[in-house]
Amino acid sequence: MAWSIAEVARMSKVTSRTLRHYDEIGLLPPAWIGSNGHRYYEEADLLRLQQILLMRELDLGLREIQAVLDSQLDQVVALRAHHQRLLAERDRLETLARTVGRTIAELEEGKGKDNMTKINKPENLFEGFQAPSEAEAEVRERWPQAWEQSRQAVDAMTSEDMERWQREVTAQMIRMAEFMVAGTPVSDPAVQAEVEANYQGICRFWTPSAAAYKGVGQTYVDDPQMRANFDKIADGLAVYQRDAMTVYADARLS
Repeated sequence: MAWSIAEVARMSKVTSRTLRHYDEIGLLPPAWIGSNGHRYYEEADLLRLQQILLMRELDLGLREIQAVLDSQLDQVVALRAHHQRLLAERDRLETLARTVGRTIAELEEGKGKDNMTKINKPENLFEGFQAPSEAEAEVRERWPQAWEQSRQAVDAMTSEDMERWQREVTAQMIRMAEFMVAGTPVSDPAVQAEVEANYQGICRFWTPSAAAYKGVGQTYVDDPQMRANFDKIADGLAVYQRDAMTVYADARLS
């Protein structure tokens, strides 16, 4: 069964113009083009479009989405990774929404005669906000020169640079999760190519030695917040990433 571009636009709420753009850049080509010049899409194309929209919700750029889709080993693996990330983000936003709602209620109910508000439990104002990572303090203590180089590099980044870098990191984590769930060994060349991209990304801020790069990988496992960030995408990803980084450091940096 196939659907015309107009039908896909209606179902997905993606404009026909956007769908044509996705075709032009190779992100979502149609199954075929009819004699009337209209694009037609099959079920596999709709599933691909769903993944595109999911990754757009995660703030990935079209180039990063293209790279993720081209490297995918299994659609179910990819969707599970997206699902876990969305569930984690939903839980975080629900907690923040409860925090704001509770603050509104206390502000409305806590006004005294002097028109000053009173908060019963100040600590509740900050429920749901993410605490600073312990990894930051560890890097600063173990590699002070690297910390200073990294801080200077981050300070020089624009907001657009930071968003682009975060999207790149997320795309890399998703691709590593796909390898992990598929049972790909950490020494596999494709996995090591992703680790090379990870290492080069870190080198934008500082250049770690073999020992330091292994230390960064261990921090992904030991630091609760960083481990949670990896394992939100796929359970066990932090350990898989660390092991892959160890293989890379031994082979390429020693």
